[in-house]
Amino acid sequence: MVLREQWIRAKYERKEFSEPGKNFTYEEGTRDGVLMKRGRDNGQFLSRRFVLSEREGTLKYFTKYDAKEPKAVIKVDTINATFQPEKIGNPNGLQITYLKDYSTRNVFIYHENGKEVVDWFNSIRAVQLHYLKVAFPGATDAELVPKLTRNFLKEGYMEKTGPRQTEGFKKRWFTLDQRRLMYFKDPLDAFAKGEVFLGNRDHGYNVFLGLPAGTHCNGAWQHGITIETPERLFLFTCEMESDQQDWVKHFSDIMSAPMSPQEYTMEAMFKHRH
Repeated sequence: MVLREQWIRAKYERKEFSEPGKNFTYEEGTRDGVLMKRGRDNGQFLSRRFVLSEREGTLKYFTKYDAKEPKAVIKVDTINATFQPEKIGNPNGLQITYLKDYSTRNVFIYHENGKEVVDWFNSIRAVQLHYLKVAFPGATDAELVPKLTRNFLKEGYMEKTGPRQTEGFKKRWFTLDQRRLMYFKDPLDAFAKGEVFLGNRDHGYNVFLGLPAGTHCNGAWQHGITIETPERLFLFTCEMESDQQDWVKHFSDIMSAPMSPQEYTMEAMFKHRH
């Protein structure tokens, strides 16, 4: 809603699109400002200075405005930004995910001003587009824009058991980000408890309705899903049959799609890590 509202205001109130060749603030290559960021451990939202640099290809944030050293340096090529008002509990809530030591890290931010959050979102996308143009010099904007930020394919609760499949089923929050299925104890956790790579069917990945025969399902939910990877089986249960069917359709669609060179690299990274 905030993105839609700010686009309408930009067009009709601020007349941003009426001047040919006009430069927007998010095209300047740098952005420096204060956003409310959720603490990784205490869950409190506190003001933090964020600095985006196209030249360095980084997004940094600082615990104090005048701090010399950033708390984190995030490479823009690993960033995804997606609006999450319900999850964050603020209409201008933005979730930034990035890779840290080959694991996905979540940062949850908001600003009371909708335009400010949308400008940050667009600035991140503009810097990423610049990065991709350098990395893929022959590609057109139309080919590169879909590679910028993306919405998650699906999020929600399921129960899962451990690798021995004798542990109890525990409720976890799942986020499906293209071929990465991540699970968290809480939707606002900074780090995933685990991740599953979903490759192509021809490479030993598959999904089935139900659980293997003899599985002791001690959880409250009975609608089972089994994901097969070359390394092991992952067992999940859903509360509702409709959820089970929807998750399975998403998994099946992903496993039926051809893999890109970048996804082969990601698969190798997952295997090396695990």
